[in-house]
Amino acid sequence: MKKEITLEEVQIDRVIEMAWEDRTPFDAILLQFGLKEQDVIKLMRKEMKLSSFKMWRARVQGRKTKHSKSRSETVDRFKCTRQRNISNNKVSKR
Repeated sequence: MKKEITLEEVQIDRVIEMAWEDRTPFDAILLQFGLKEQDVIKLMRKEMKLSSFKMWRARVQGRKTKHSKSRSETVDRFKCTRQRNISNNKVSKR
């Protein structure tokens, strides 16, 4: 039996944001929220309009930066160096 993961609205928004980011791999979402790629796809399908979901799927499919195994070995981070620091899904204070 599969364990059901329940997320708060703020967490759902963050997962969607991370899923749209080009440089954030699905492994980062798995690490922070426990959602596998298929779970993220289900969440995106449920939370987005159909046209937005289709646009996202077309964008993500085959994108090397979204799949850690397909990434270049020189990329060893989850986020852009210019992105705000995030630890455990909480924006760090400056």
